[in-house]
Amino acid sequence: MKRIADLVIRHRGLIIALTIILCVVSALAAVNVKVNYDISVYLPKDAPTAKALSRVGTAIPNFQLYLPGLSLTEAAAEKVKLSQMPGVRDILWLDDVTDLRDTPAAMMDPNTLAQYYNDGPLYQMTLEESGQAKLVLELEKTYPNALMKGPAADNANQINVTMGQIASIMFYLVPLCLIILILATRHWIEPLLFLLAIGVAIVLNEGSNLIFGSISYITRACSAILQLAVSIDYAIFLLHRFGEHREEGMNAVDAMKLAMRKASGTIASSAMTTVFGFLALVIMNFGLGRDMGLVLAKGVLLSYASVMFFLPALAIAWVKLIDKTEHRSFLPSFKGFGKAVMRFGAPIAVILLAILPIAFLMQQQNTFIYGSGGMHSADSPIRLESRAIEEKFGSDRMLLVMVPEGDRAKEAALGEEIKGIPGVTSVMSYADTVSVDIPPQVLSKDITGNFYQDGLARLIVFSSLPDESPASFDQVEQLQRAAEQFYPQEHHVLGEAAVNLDLKNYITSDNLKVLLAGILSIGLVLLFNFKNLSIPLMLLIVIEGSIWLNMAAPFLSASPLNYIGYQIVSSVQLGATVDYGILLTQRYLEGRETMKPREAAAWALSVSTGSVLPPAMILALAGFSMGILVRENGIISEMGIIIGRGAVMSLVMVLLVLPWVLAVCDKLIQKTMLKRKKANP
Repeated sequence: MKRIADLVIRHRGLIIALTIILCVVSALAAVNVKVNYDISVYLPKDAPTAKALSRVGTAIPNFQLYLPGLSLTEAAAEKVKLSQMPGVRDILWLDDVTDLRDTPAAMMDPNTLAQYYNDGPLYQMTLEESGQAKLVLELEKTYPNALMKGPAADNANQINVTMGQIASIMFYLVPLCLIILILATRHWIEPLLFLLAIGVAIVLNEGSNLIFGSISYITRACSAILQLAVSIDYAIFLLHRFGEHREEGMNAVDAMKLAMRKASGTIASSAMTTVFGFLALVIMNFGLGRDMGLVLAKGVLLSYASVMFFLPALAIAWVKLIDKTEHRSFLPSFKGFGKAVMRFGAPIAVILLAILPIAFLMQQQNTFIYGSGGMHSADSPIRLESRAIEEKFGSDRMLLVMVPEGDRAKEAALGEEIKGIPGVTSVMSYADTVSVDIPPQVLSKDITGNFYQDGLARLIVFSSLPDESPASFDQVEQLQRAAEQFYPQEHHVLGEAAVNLDLKNYITSDNLKVLLAGILSIGLVLLFNFKNLSIPLMLLIVIEGSIWLNMAAPFLSASPLNYIGYQIVSSVQLGATVDYGILLTQRYLEGRETMKPREAAAWALSVSTGSVLPPAMILALAGFSMGILVRENGIISEMGIIIGRGAVMSLVMVLLVLPWVLAVCDKLIQKTMLKRKKANP
């Protein structure tokens, strides 16, 4: 590290210039990174829904439009206008199942009429994936009183509303970070250095996402905020060391070189644990884990590189400005805090450790949401519109059963079988709507297009069950079994409930292997760093314990959790907050060279708390900002709240429990050292 430090300081001008050039290139590249708003595309290719989508593409209804106040005649005319709008692939409405010219409303089947008309028409539409956001905005302008519902409306809302809210977070988060960093430093310019170092890494990460072609909207929404929150402690660790050596009387260049050498182990370990925590997501069968894991791991590596190369170069280049902006420390000395914890904190540490098994059992009993049902909060406009449509037309959901075209009698028999499945309110097929005896070839495409496309016969199933529940999952499985009886290995079932069932099956199967991969990889990094067999176990117990406490909160409040967020946040909290324990433990081992266990723990707390507190507060603020400012998106908002609460839980466990664990287990630590260091007996 000594040679690298010499090279960085000697060529600091070149490093700064190259960094600026790379940032400009990355900023230009970032605008060309495609954002994917459909989480179902991350299902494995062998998932039933993925197979069906690859076969039929986007030819399924994904949007409901209700236009109140139109008569039946006006609704039929408006349907023609809607069908001519760019991006509208298909429209299914009452005139597709009933001849409006020859059948007055009073003579129609009331159940059929109620599905499509109630003081205005409800159109079942299929919107092309590209341009959905623009089309939905155009529909909102054209029909100010319209109500909208469905996956396409959800996706458009993410693009038109959620991403704008995400961008606004930085306007709140950056000033709050500056305040925290000003309180935590002794130079007015240092917070700017921290943010510049991590900001550079964020820009490089956003631009380099171009190598993936596209990323999910969840990744795009969270990556920059999380990268700032989980890696700013690297910059704090380095400049705190730099400041300590300057106070010892060293000149700036020598102080920075020594700081780079002294802090490199802690920063590298912190970065690697975070990287492996994120990389554990890559092994998920559900592709969103790979998407987020790779982007965040790459971001942390870029943050590490920026802190170890760009930040030292910039700090030395600005050292005169740093010296001119010195101010007194706004943080108190934590010497008294360290002594107080070691003198009075034993009962708190014992209680927290004792409740960890209970928290573990509680978090295993959480109720989960697997699909898009949690995409929006209950009071978001899109959910209010959905409920308004359901009040008019009921809560029936649509599913499609698709089988090979050709045998209309078999299609009719399958339709009768499906009608007997619990929760199915009606089935619409060519046999029911037209006739088994009339060949579709003699009719126009306008009549047959809703039932025969691309060589597949479509049976439209209306269900009274929600998109996500044990009963709706059982219904999808019964639909699959019924289709299998008539068309072995040649059928597809599509719909939100079918997608959610696949998400449930694949996401939950990833849980144990992601957890074990994260623990084992981080444990190996800790083992390599500390050269000790017991310290990794202690740190993992403390941080995993804080995760259990965090995830027990939804159980206590009886709140369902989005499983996607739960899986990702567990890896984020493990990888990000173990840094706090690494720094404290590193300082404890330094203290043990001259002090007794409890004295070393108190000293480690006094010198580490000032470095641990700011990044923990920033991570908590970042999480709570996501939770509060993006309330319309249930997944991102919930992830933010859990991340914020997890940062607080981890901080409490590291500051109040870990020092006691280290002191009490000191003899075990000394016996399990792989590389002996002299410790004060």
